[in-house]
Amino acid sequence: MTAVIASREKPRHSSGMLIWKLFFGLFTLMGAGVIWFSTARPIVVLPRIALAPGFYLTDQNGETFTSEALRGQIALYNFTYTNCAAPCVQTSHVMAEVQTRLPEVVATVPLKLVTFSIDPARDEVAQLEAFATAMGADTAVWHMATGGAQQLKSVIGGGYSVFYKEMEDGTFKLDPAFFLVDGSGVIRAEYRSATPDVNIIMRDFGLLAAEVQNSEGIYRFAYEAAHLFSCYPR
Repeated sequence: MTAVIASREKPRHSSGMLIWKLFFGLFTLMGAGVIWFSTARPIVVLPRIALAPGFYLTDQNGETFTSEALRGQIALYNFTYTNCAAPCVQTSHVMAEVQTRLPEVVATVPLKLVTFSIDPARDEVAQLEAFATAMGADTAVWHMATGGAQQLKSVIGGGYSVFYKEMEDGTFKLDPAFFLVDGSGVIRAEYRSATPDVNIIMRDFGLLAAEVQNSEGIYRFAYEAAHLFSCYPR
């Protein structure tokens, strides 16, 4: 009778060992997959830095321009004022170069440029319109806007952490910066320089456009994995 019982229990023991072996093998494969994904980086994404601040401003056409109007679109932001002259560096020349190169990016969503003036007292609608013309701005793509001094300070100084201050002579001390924001209103790249590398900006536009186009269905999990394992551009 003892021999019969032992012979019946043996398969249970073997079955348990098989389950543990399968579990261990699966765990090993998953670990190897994680290591491969984080080192090979088959998908590269831009980091999700922070939520961009909302705004309610007036553009160069005298029309209301809000952050909600840019939902579902990729936008590059800069901050300046139209009377910016040496030693102030007019960063809108970088925006003008980016505008000429936007056709390089294959995108299923609109690509936009947004310039905020930090000098609302002087940069009224007519001045913004003249500045847009001088910069060769395609107003269907490039928006120039300003608003109340307090709101601008809240959006630019508070939301984007960009320092600026009006001086006694009417000029401004301004830390130059550009920000790339995705269609969900999330900051995905920042360039804290008056002369950022436009090639890098165009690369980042392309990465965001590719993410929008490809992160649907099963591919969405691959993009989320890329964020999880920090597959960011070097």
